[in-house]
Amino acid sequence: MKKSFGLLRCIAFMLLVASCKKNVSATPSNIDTLPATTSKVFYDWGKFVMGADLSFSNQVQDYGGIYKDSGVSKDPFVIFRNHGTNTVRVRLWNNPQWMASYNNGRVYSDLNDVTKTIQRAKVAGMAVCLDLHYSDTWADPNNQNIPAAWVGLSLATLQDSVYQYTLYVLNNLKAKNLTPEMIQIGNETNQGMLWPIGKVVNNDFTAFSKLLQSAIKAVRDFSSTSSIKPLIILHVAQIQNADWYANGVIQAGVTDFDILGISHYADYTTLTSMSQVSSYISSLKTKYNKKVMLAEASYPWTLQNADSYANIGNAAFAGYTISPLGQYQYMKDLAQQVILGGGSGIMYWAPDWISTSMKDKWGTGSSWDNNTFFDFGGNTLQGIDYMTFKYTF
Repeated sequence: MKKSFGLLRCIAFMLLVASCKKNVSATPSNIDTLPATTSKVFYDWGKFVMGADLSFSNQVQDYGGIYKDSGVSKDPFVIFRNHGTNTVRVRLWNNPQWMASYNNGRVYSDLNDVTKTIQRAKVAGMAVCLDLHYSDTWADPNNQNIPAAWVGLSLATLQDSVYQYTLYVLNNLKAKNLTPEMIQIGNETNQGMLWPIGKVVNNDFTAFSKLLQSAIKAVRDFSSTSSIKPLIILHVAQIQNADWYANGVIQAGVTDFDILGISHYADYTTLTSMSQVSSYISSLKTKYNKKVMLAEASYPWTLQNADSYANIGNAAFAGYTISPLGQYQYMKDLAQQVILGGGSGIMYWAPDWISTSMKDKWGTGSSWDNNTFFDFGGNTLQGIDYMTFKYTF
């Protein structure tokens, strides 16, 4: 998901999934009382992914950002592992040279930066989900810009480029003992990827499916030589679009993937109750026989802003306050609903994007500082502890 002030709203493609079940009840937790003190539970990623997208951490720290736990400055990867994170998600852009003019010549989210992130995650004892955007910049439902180096290529040549690039990235990481446990083929690819060639128009998934198949073949070919065999995730934004999307790619011949990944944000969802989350997930699992995971989720802890960069992600969900406690209760209840629906995990988007002097095309600081797991002083909020709650499986 592209997190910037200029973000366009997601386009809702279809009506709600008609087959969603309504028999799984969920009542919002009492958001006016503090959570009871319980023993922490640390989950194995193979049982249930408790993920955090930490793609910003390197850049934030380069710009002086300090992460604290109980008032003590610590490595953010250690902080997240100590609070139950078992998987680190990280985005990869092909060649994001546009960032250099904003960062004194430095770029982030390229392969060098991603390598550093994966190494930090592995050293801290966490699995990795590599998110391939197949773009030089943000890819989301409204933006799937083809990398500059691939502009003008035919579909056949583009298929080969996708295959070779995917295989190169994985072999490069494998040579450093940094093979990811999961790999995401595209980011929020509701309308396909690598536009205009791979764009889904009038429900035609043909070209998009060929690009997906090339990437998937690269991962499977890589896996034949690797002890770590990455699980393949396809990614769609918003639960209400997931049935249409899964049906489209599968009918177009893309069946060899492991996980249907879904972004779920209060700002863009058409869901009106927490119980619908488990209903949708259960329905999708049954219909398509694939694992289902929330590949992105979040919830704001404040409506205040730490800097001049206008915040996005300000919507409340029915029954939950926008407060540190509200963030904790929302995420805890959301995780339980994913579990009740038979889902395989949940990954929080950019809980590390605290405010610093870092810049991008849209502002200075962070447009997400009200959705992180840190207050404006860099101290952990209680929301981070949803990952170690004792859930009912």
